[in-house]
Amino acid sequence: MESCQAERMEEQYEAEIQKLYEEIAMLEAEKENCEREVSMQYGKYLHGVLDVLEEGDVRNKRDVAKLMEEIEKMEKNLDAEMKLNRITLTCCSTKTIQKSSAKDVQQYQLQGHCYHVCFDVGFTITEVQEKDAVTRRVSNLSIILDGQDSTDISSVLTRVEETNSLMLLFNTLKSFSENCKHRSKTFQHFKERYPELVSLPEGCMSSLLLAQSARLKGCTMCIHWGIDVSLEGEVRPKLDLVMKIPEEGLRMDSTNVVANAPKYFQNLLHAVGVETAIECILKTMLV
Repeated sequence: MESCQAERMEEQYEAEIQKLYEEIAMLEAEKENCEREVSMQYGKYLHGVLDVLEEGDVRNKRDVAKLMEEIEKMEKNLDAEMKLNRITLTCCSTKTIQKSSAKDVQQYQLQGHCYHVCFDVGFTITEVQEKDAVTRRVSNLSIILDGQDSTDISSVLTRVEETNSLMLLFNTLKSFSENCKHRSKTFQHFKERYPELVSLPEGCMSSLLLAQSARLKGCTMCIHWGIDVSLEGEVRPKLDLVMKIPEEGLRMDSTNVVANAPKYFQNLLHAVGVETAIECILKTMLV
């Protein structure tokens, strides 16, 4: 009795397995049919596109050569413009918000750097066709700056965003970055020229230069080179000198040399310029 029951179960399993095989074969056939239909459908579409391209001007070798020449010229102009402005774009994306025969609204996102100051700028340009004239307006300007000196330029960013002035932004950014680079190169020059005297506690990109002489114990000279940016985008360097000497030295300074040093430094700046003024001050620490 048990053997008969086992035979029936075996037959039942075989029947179920056979049924599964049949379902698998059916699904594979359906898959092949679907693939064939998709291939036929998109194959016709692709052939149609290729036919249009072959028939159109894009496939004309002269038009392609002219197009490539124009692209190459635009790339050279862009490269020359970036070298001239010292502004390098690393990413540029656009999104169409609205497009019609009378109005075109595009959203832009620009990322790049000017020297060591990185920027991420977003804005919208609305282009309106009015009779024979086209007007363009910038709106929704937002700016993010990343860099050690970005806080020095923050005063003008609010005005830039309020006025939606891209020209003010990039002109200020260029001038500001050039001042930062000049300061960095000058500090680095004096650090290499007087390695035992000069130190840059926050690196060559910082605004501080310290001078400490081993012969004049406790005497420290600090030059702070700030960069002022007005609301109109005018960029100017602002250098100040701070002297620190022990109490004993102050008592011996009967002619107030230490007290008058900052004023003397400002006079030097106006008379001989930044580099020579710093050189003169540093040499007094070597005497």
